[in-house]
Amino acid sequence: MRRLSIPIVLWLAFIAGCAARTNKTVGTAGTLAELRNVRPDVQEVKVEQGLEQAMQNYRRFLEETPETTMTPEAMRRLADLQLEKQFGIRTGDAKPRQMAAPQAAQALADAQAGKANPDAADAGARLRESDQDFERRTTAEGGNLASTNAGASTTDAADAVRAGTDPSGPLEAIALYNRLLTEYPSYKNSDQVLYQMARAYDELGRTDEAMETMERLIRANPNSGHFDEVQFRRGEYFFTRRKFRDAENAYSAIVTLGAKSSYYELALYKLGWTFYKQEFYEEALQKYIALLDYKVKIGYDFDQTHDEDDDRRVADTFRVISLSFSNLGGPETMQEYFSKFGNRSYEDRVYSNLGEHYLSKLRYDDAAKTYKAFVALYPFHRSAPRFGMRVVETFTQGGFPKLVLESKREFASKYGLKSEYWRHFKPEESPEVLAYLKTNLKDLATHYHAQYQNANEADEKRANYREASQWYGAYLESFPKEADSPPVNYQLADLFLENKDFGEAARQYERTAYEYAPHPQSAAAGYAAIYAYREQLKVAGKEQQDAVKRDTVASSLKFADAFPQDEHAAAVLGAAADDLYELKNYKAAIEADQRVIDNYPNAEAAIRRSAWIVVAHGSFELAEYSQAEHAYAEVLKVTPQGDESRASFVDNLAASIYKQGEIANEAQDYRAAADNFLRIRSAAPTSSVRATAEYDAGAALIRLEDWKAAVEVLEAFRSTFPEHKLQLEATKQIAYAYRQSGQLSHAAGEYDRIASQSDDPALRSEALLDAGDLYSQSNSRDRALDAYLRYVKEFPKPVETAIETRFKIAEMYKAAHDESLYHQQLEEIVRADAGAGPERTGRTRTIAARSALVLAEKLYGDFVVVKLRQPFETSLQDKKQRMDATIAALGRLVNYEIAEVTAAATYYMAETYSNFSRSLLESERPADLKPEDLEEFKNNLDEAAFPFEEKAINVHEKNMELLHAGVFNSWTEKSLSRLTEVRWTDRPCRRSPTTQHRTTRSRRARRSRMKCAPTTSRQCVC
Repeated sequence: MRRLSIPIVLWLAFIAGCAARTNKTVGTAGTLAELRNVRPDVQEVKVEQGLEQAMQNYRRFLEETPETTMTPEAMRRLADLQLEKQFGIRTGDAKPRQMAAPQAAQALADAQAGKANPDAADAGARLRESDQDFERRTTAEGGNLASTNAGASTTDAADAVRAGTDPSGPLEAIALYNRLLTEYPSYKNSDQVLYQMARAYDELGRTDEAMETMERLIRANPNSGHFDEVQFRRGEYFFTRRKFRDAENAYSAIVTLGAKSSYYELALYKLGWTFYKQEFYEEALQKYIALLDYKVKIGYDFDQTHDEDDDRRVADTFRVISLSFSNLGGPETMQEYFSKFGNRSYEDRVYSNLGEHYLSKLRYDDAAKTYKAFVALYPFHRSAPRFGMRVVETFTQGGFPKLVLESKREFASKYGLKSEYWRHFKPEESPEVLAYLKTNLKDLATHYHAQYQNANEADEKRANYREASQWYGAYLESFPKEADSPPVNYQLADLFLENKDFGEAARQYERTAYEYAPHPQSAAAGYAAIYAYREQLKVAGKEQQDAVKRDTVASSLKFADAFPQDEHAAAVLGAAADDLYELKNYKAAIEADQRVIDNYPNAEAAIRRSAWIVVAHGSFELAEYSQAEHAYAEVLKVTPQGDESRASFVDNLAASIYKQGEIANEAQDYRAAADNFLRIRSAAPTSSVRATAEYDAGAALIRLEDWKAAVEVLEAFRSTFPEHKLQLEATKQIAYAYRQSGQLSHAAGEYDRIASQSDDPALRSEALLDAGDLYSQSNSRDRALDAYLRYVKEFPKPVETAIETRFKIAEMYKAAHDESLYHQQLEEIVRADAGAGPERTGRTRTIAARSALVLAEKLYGDFVVVKLRQPFETSLQDKKQRMDATIAALGRLVNYEIAEVTAAATYYMAETYSNFSRSLLESERPADLKPEDLEEFKNNLDEAAFPFEEKAINVHEKNMELLHAGVFNSWTEKSLSRLTEVRWTDRPCRRSPTTQHRTTRSRRARRSRMKCAPTTSRQCVC
């Protein structure tokens, strides 16, 4: 009766334990770290009753029940319930829960996560925290163990952790755990027991004993699911006690596990700090860099905002990297490090953080060196200009005016819009850099201009002049259309005037007056230009006078725009336009004559026609082809039909339209290109440009993949201009369009046409092959055959292509069941390969071998169908001849040295012998033989068949040699199968010389009586 009650008691205990667990809601993290953070449960009384009942049942089970396999489990459950009762954290028979993620990640409190970039404001915000505070914060222990005084007594520690609680429960749990491990050393859940016991010690404040228990756990259970967590707790414990070598070992054990451990990132981070605290800065850097590499690998984007703790840890990593490099020597060491261990995509952030670190320490020179080092190393990095900006800002903040000026000059040189840097990036994508460049250029120009005007700087006057003009020019070249450009241009002109460079001053004044939108200084600049020219007249030499006067007149005419009622204005403007055109100043010429056209509609016809001609020619030269087209059309309106110049103007009109098509082509606007090219057909139908334009329209439509329109245009071209040199090219384009649009039959026809029309053998051969392939794809078998046959007839070389084409022909005949032509092509392939000489390739040999195999298979088939009938001698002779022919053909296949073909030849050769042997044995017997003579006849046949049977086996075994050499295919498999079919117990033993006299009858009898066992060779033991 007692024996029956044991399971019932245990079952009740389990039910009670389950009830206790079901009646209490807890979090998912039953860990060492969480025991102190458990909040009271409103259902505490109800749960306590369930726990007490469960605990009583377990105690009763252990006290009253003899030891069973359930005893250790009951001990563990009772101990677990003690901890649950004491601290409100349950494990029970649920899967062991992990300790909470260590607070090393979460303890990075109060610091705002900042991106490691060159932005000074963000970097400054991060660096308000002192290095000491930063180190204290980021190296705080992540678990409960570190917060416990290692030297405190058990009672004091317990009071500190659980003030007012009774330690007897945890102590009883510890005792039960110890008893379980002592009495059941092989308990399968020993790691869980040690884990729970460590928690109990930790909750009692007995840190050293908790650590000893953890040491037992990792020694005894290296594969435990708690391994990485326990190692991390050990690392934290050792780190806070400055036992860095021990901490290093613990963190390293986790790092060795790799990313599969949830502690991997933290372990890398803390391992870096462990090395850092030992002043092993390079080793520390390797861990920090490894952490950043891992973040990059898992898709972390430094430019995006992530989880606050994640971003904070990354920012802290960059900062401790800065501390490490600072300790190692700064940017030079950083460059050496990345050169030694490999460059990283985030190096700009590393350099930026180090620079900001130095700046926070007021180490201006070191900060600037760091920024400069990055620029020197990566001059074309997207962030390089920002580093240059930080150099200027650093020296400005430090109060070093000369260094500020030098750094501004360096920035302007490196990042002016004509610099090499902008070949790698689009300026519009960096508005802040452009804004800084604008300010920088203006600052430099005005600074040196002021220095030029400074009487105290007379010795540096020429140098200051060069600098000022250089930076004014750089500004205007980089920002020609900005609102500040006209005033800057005016200042540049003033500089030239002050330096008595009157010609350049005049040009700059004119530029200021006429090349910008109207602005407050427009009129003043125009007047200043005339003044500068007149000043130049005073000092110009005799040979220069006429040129200066022309410039003066031109400037005066511009200024005279305000007086349009002058009676000579039209003629003067027209003459000026002619002069300007001859001087190749097309823009000015067009502007002058356009004013004639617009402002003087009643001028003489000759003047207006000349004006249109200058506008047309000038526009064409300036690549303003739309304006040129319009102007040429106007010229033709006022040019009589019989005028000898009319044809050239028609061509010019067509050329201006054609150029618009070319520009659209270059811009990949192929629709506009085609439309422009086709406009010539109606706008200038007699032009010599028309044919080329229509061809180019078709080409543009092909690029646009408008296959139908392209074909229509090109076929019209082909029809309209049958003698044009682009006829063949048009056919190529039509073929391509048909092919791309899926009209394979039409495409094939065009390629066929190319092959017929072209004089280029290479083009014809390629066209024939394309035609054949396309006919084949469009199921035009006869046309495909025709193209292929023409190809092999005209182009026997290159041999490989010809053989491959013949093989296609053969396959087509095969598909059509035309065996005769099929085999004929195979024979041609074999002959071509045999006669290829140095052009023979592995490909030709393979195709020829396979072709020869098919031909040999035909011989084999012809051989097999022959039966040995009466008259026996006649059929035997026929069979024998066919066998010899088959064997010879198969033998030749081996010479190709193609493994698959050799194996097939071997198989067929063996089957040929085998068939001949069977044919002898199955041959038709003479009808008039007596029984005893018939028996003798059979014996003679058997005697004759036996050697062929032996040969068949021998040859099949040759394929087995190929099999042993690693050649396995369907043929070796078939040979293996055939050998397997040979029943060794039915084969005769090889006769020794002493048995040669025995009769065939006796041997046949032995076949049925003898049992032979196979040996290591083909010999058999009787």
